[in-house]
Amino acid sequence: MATLTTQSWLARAGRYHPRLVAAAMAMNANDLPYAEPLLRQHLKEDPLDVAAIRMFAELAGRIGRYRDAENLLRRALELSPAFTAARANLALVLYRLNRPEEAIEELDRVIAEEPDNPGHANLHAATLGRIGEFDEALRLYAQVLESAPNQPRIWMSYGHMLKTVGRSSEGIAAYRRAIALMPTLGEAWWSLANLKTVRFSDEDIAAMQTALASGDIAEEDRFHLDFALGKALEDRGEADLSFAHYVRANALRRTRLDYDPDETTRMVDRLIEVATPEFFASHAGQGCDAPDPIFVLGMPRAGSTLVEQILSSHSLIEGTSELPDMPAVARREPRYPLSLAGMSANQLRDAGEDYMRRTRIQRKTERPFFIDKLPNNWVHIVLILAALPNARIVDPRRHPLGCCFSNFKQHFARGQAFSFALEDMGRYYRDYVRLMAHIDRVQPGRAHRVFYENMVEDTGMKIHALIIDITS
Repeated sequence: MATLTTQSWLARAGRYHPRLVAAAMAMNANDLPYAEPLLRQHLKEDPLDVAAIRMFAELAGRIGRYRDAENLLRRALELSPAFTAARANLALVLYRLNRPEEAIEELDRVIAEEPDNPGHANLHAATLGRIGEFDEALRLYAQVLESAPNQPRIWMSYGHMLKTVGRSSEGIAAYRRAIALMPTLGEAWWSLANLKTVRFSDEDIAAMQTALASGDIAEEDRFHLDFALGKALEDRGEADLSFAHYVRANALRRTRLDYDPDETTRMVDRLIEVATPEFFASHAGQGCDAPDPIFVLGMPRAGSTLVEQILSSHSLIEGTSELPDMPAVARREPRYPLSLAGMSANQLRDAGEDYMRRTRIQRKTERPFFIDKLPNNWVHIVLILAALPNARIVDPRRHPLGCCFSNFKQHFARGQAFSFALEDMGRYYRDYVRLMAHIDRVQPGRAHRVFYENMVEDTGMKIHALIIDITS
């Protein structure tokens, strides 16, 4: 969420308590540990200060506590319904919480109040893309950029959307336009690198190195530039220099994440504890009987995109990309995953139907099956098997060295916090394999495993076996 710059706060300091000004300056410097106690103390003394509530919501959002941020922003709007900046922040939080329809509802009010703000239109277009309304999103981006052509971040977002719909050359041009306007915009450089088809010139590499050497660029630009330079130098065969950039990018990115690999291990321990043969026998015949979903799950960078492309070429199967809905369903359950053991037949059916209801907006064809290729769904495999017993499961598997190193070279904007340290990644891979091996024992044959290397070496045979298994 955007906050006021330090300069803006100083210009208006006379209107605010000095403690709030100090908190704003700390937020602007991303010094959240310093800002948080200041905001807590301020709100303890003045719990109705909507500016402080909004700032505290932003702090919660920056560390991924989006539900806390939502509650705070709703409180600010309850106190001050005309607080448009808080409503815009709420729309962003709802977007981050993967509740796009609610985000659009808030954005409609925000845009009515501030129709000329390009940032609102940018979020509106991104949210339309989230529900698959790509044509409308692209139209909106083009409209915004016609009236505000010097907005580098909007050009970058436009590039993201163009890439999503397969208009790669136009996407590259949009990214290049963003860089021309803001040469230090690391995410635009990384977006070019992440296309995997762009080969950077000497001039490009020199420009990235110059941007990286700048002393006043944001951390986010810095690690994006390191990731991009890692890819550029890897393509040139300069392995040592490339790896040094990857190491530096990952190390900096890791400092911004609150990831504990022990929590993943404990989660898997609990899932194995719940997922006994008796558990599945006692819930046989329960859940939502819809056969529509095909879950392609497992590690990122293990061949899930290849599997999705193969499956979605079939006339009965629609590709819908990575959907956030199963994690959202799981979050509704108290004490998850231990609560799985006590879920009633009605609760399991409701969970399955909730998933089907949430994903309906993503389906644009009449094909009977659709693909959800969110890799993290492996953590919810027990819930999937119980709540959607007729769903298909595909587990793409790749050699751990190739898979983990490919993750290490990839910058994930969100959702893959394990991927920024090799030790974290090794432990995550081990826990994933451990849970899937347990599922093989207690529910044999439920997961169709596809080995990436075999798929590449014997494509025709493996494709045939996959299609037959999934559609039969």
